[in-house]
Amino acid sequence: MNYYLHTSRSNCGSCLQTPKDVDKLRSNRSQTIFCLQQNSDLDSARYFGVDIGAIQEYAKEFDDIEHLRAEIRDFDAYDLRLQLPAVVSKLYKAINRNGGVTYIHCTAGLGRAPATAVLAYMFWVQGYNLKMHLNYCWHDKKPVTLTWSGGNCSTVEISGLDIGWGQRIPLKFDGKQGSWILKRELPEGRYEYKYIIDGEWTYNNYELVTSPNEDGHVNNYVQVVEDDPNSTNANIRKRLTGDDPDLTTHERLKIRQFLEAHPSDE
Repeated sequence: MNYYLHTSRSNCGSCLQTPKDVDKLRSNRSQTIFCLQQNSDLDSARYFGVDIGAIQEYAKEFDDIEHLRAEIRDFDAYDLRLQLPAVVSKLYKAINRNGGVTYIHCTAGLGRAPATAVLAYMFWVQGYNLKMHLNYCWHDKKPVTLTWSGGNCSTVEISGLDIGWGQRIPLKFDGKQGSWILKRELPEGRYEYKYIIDGEWTYNNYELVTSPNEDGHVNNYVQVVEDDPNSTNANIRKRLTGDDPDLTTHERLKIRQFLEAHPSDE
């Protein structure tokens, strides 16, 4: 388990691997463990030997720490945007209820956890200055067309994009163009994806590609942007991605009111 300090009241990092990791967090004055993993993440993390049930049961033995889950799909920017309000509401109530230090984690501690802790809670609620790349929760969608040329295959699918790496979208073959085509509407943001050709994962050299990651893997990606510079979204984006982004007092008050009023699933 690797974690790093955001503030004196919150830590962010990777998943707990054994029940004894609860003891490590209690020694750091943590009073809330906030898990953002889905059950499918726990399946894929079996090389850690993670038993979420055992961790939850061990945490219940103590009255000074609470283990909570609020699931967000991994590698899925769209699901993150949709889930953030409800997830931050649950986090907000837990912090107010328990006090102490809150440990927020996903699997590796590099995506969902910092997005929830930094981009949402610390910015929306606590008013921290945000000088970093910020993906705001846009809801307008733009049409995107992805194409794989050639009819010498029987199936073409895409994974990633806005559905995550655990799912696939089939492309339709257009005989007139001789290409496999996917038309999809996406909210503003950057989306990585990969083609699956007759079961083989690959990328398209004729579309934008990422730099190789540490394992040498390369993905395609698409950047969806607001095309009207005078739109409300564009103006908000310009303000929030400037040199000194901040929320207005009214915006922060509306967020607090929403978090407090959001129904709890507990």
